Amino acid sequence: MAYRTHFCGALRKEDISTTVQLAGWIHRKRDHGGLIFIDLRDHTGICQLVFKPQHTDVFERIEHVRVESVICITGAVIPRSEDTINHEIPTGEIEVDVHALSIENLAEPMPFPIADETQTSEDLRLKYRFLDLRRERLHSNIIYRSKVIAEIRKYLSALGFNEIQTPILTNSSPEGARDYLVPSRLHPGKFYALPQAPQQFKQLLMVAGFDKYFQIAPCFRDEDARADRSPGEFYQLDMEMSFITQDDLFVVLEGLFDQLTKTLSKKRIWQLPFPRIAYRDAMNRYGSDKPDLRIPLEIQDVTAIFENSGFKVFAQNTAKGRCVKALVLKGKANEPRLFYDKAEDYAKTELGLPGLAYIRYRDGEVQSPIYKFLSDAEKAKLIEALNVQTGDVVFFAAGAWEKTCKAMGTIRNYFGKTYPIDKDLLAYCWIVDFPMFEYNEESKKIDFSHNPFSMPQGGMDALLTKDPLEISAFQYDIVCNGIELSSGAIRNHKPDIMYKAFEIAGYTKEETDARFGHMIRAFQHGAPPHGGIAPGIDRIVMLYRDEHNIREVIAFPMNQKAQDLMTGAPSDVHEKQLRELHIKLDLPK
Repeated sequence: MAYRTHFCGALRKEDISTTVQLAGWIHRKRDHGGLIFIDLRDHTGICQLVFKPQHTDVFERIEHVRVESVICITGAVIPRSEDTINHEIPTGEIEVDVHALSIENLAEPMPFPIADETQTSEDLRLKYRFLDLRRERLHSNIIYRSKVIAEIRKYLSALGFNEIQTPILTNSSPEGARDYLVPSRLHPGKFYALPQAPQQFKQLLMVAGFDKYFQIAPCFRDEDARADRSPGEFYQLDMEMSFITQDDLFVVLEGLFDQLTKTLSKKRIWQLPFPRIAYRDAMNRYGSDKPDLRIPLEIQDVTAIFENSGFKVFAQNTAKGRCVKALVLKGKANEPRLFYDKAEDYAKTELGLPGLAYIRYRDGEVQSPIYKFLSDAEKAKLIEALNVQTGDVVFFAAGAWEKTCKAMGTIRNYFGKTYPIDKDLLAYCWIVDFPMFEYNEESKKIDFSHNPFSMPQGGMDALLTKDPLEISAFQYDIVCNGIELSSGAIRNHKPDIMYKAFEIAGYTKEETDARFGHMIRAFQHGAPPHGGIAPGIDRIVMLYRDEHNIREVIAFPMNQKAQDLMTGAPSDVHEKQLRELHIKLDLPK
């Protein structure tokens, strides 16, 4: 190689007395009067260089070079003195005595420090993302992401999966999130859509007989940003398999995450196989269909205790579809008043609750705003049902089942922060048995609750004989530490069942054919049982790198307003381009 014989991060004491050529960026620069020390950084790490006055030309030239300039050097590897060894870096026992220097590019002053991870505004970081990516933490995140993808490919290929690319320009679908539309020049007035996911294409690959498919798939959704969701585009591990059951897919995914954990992380998986929790159980016990199982708190149902209660607030919430929930915090009864005031304020401001009822079982006394309204029998039943002991506090919520579960789930997460959580523990679980349908209060009709292409449990017989709101589907989510990594399903591959499912959701046969006719036609020509899932690559890397913002694991992300501050996208286009696409702008005033 013309510029280097070695990489900066690869030199060790075994290389002492070797003449080397190195190339990289000036990471830090320290002028000690008679000597100038430079930390030279390349993709592999840092090596210390020393410039001595006896190499006059080299010494004088390096004096005026700024940090982050690109240089190439030739020098001899020498040992550091015992008192200057740096045990924090792999190259800390050696340095390079430089006797030749080539300055490849002089850097302008940096908009923010590169060597030090100082707090910098996100907009500035995104504008100069090419500089931000030089910083150690972000740089290592992107390298780690590459290793995750490589390990995924290695694992799935060994299991006989085929990596197949699906179209980027496809048809717009009215379901799901908002599409990104691409106008067609050759077909005026018509539009392509960027795929929200390769869902239909991967199912068609199963119909085509490819058996096991995967792809590191780019997906596009015009939706608002969140800490765990990037606006515009994201990547997922898209998978589909033929002739499988739900259990077969779980084995493959659990093996994959076990492999990633063992090869790329110091973390450990809490339980293998992953626990399986039915959707209703998850909502009842954790108040969420993406529970963090590391939190040592579990919601309990106490509805039956108050069926004939004189305390009307609870009694009126014992009818069908309503509930009374309790959350026990062991040993927290003696917390100061501020602890309860903050919790109540959180419930009011963040959840919109009128308050937060509680009972504190303190030494020799019970403190509670609701205790006087309860009968002696109800008080005794609570202690027995919840296994309450002196020092415990019980929080309550009552109302419509789903809303109450979610409120208690949020409270559970709020109090969960007061308990020690093992950050190196990966508490994976499967959430299963999602309801096939739900009642849409806005449109006043039954609608699909999760994925319309899922196979209902019980097949056609369930659709014909059961209350639609009691039908479960072969749908599942994989969750870890409170983060949903993906949804998946065993697909509905039978046209008659598909027509019936859509009929229950209010679609006529003609409407189903108009929207999904290509899927129906495919299933009418010999479709195997099949199913799949699509874990998000960005979220997987977030999880393993302990990052809380998805932009920290994406090389070139957009900001929260779906703007690329570095390139200026989205941007205006020339009038000529609009004319070619037969587009006239009608901008808001």
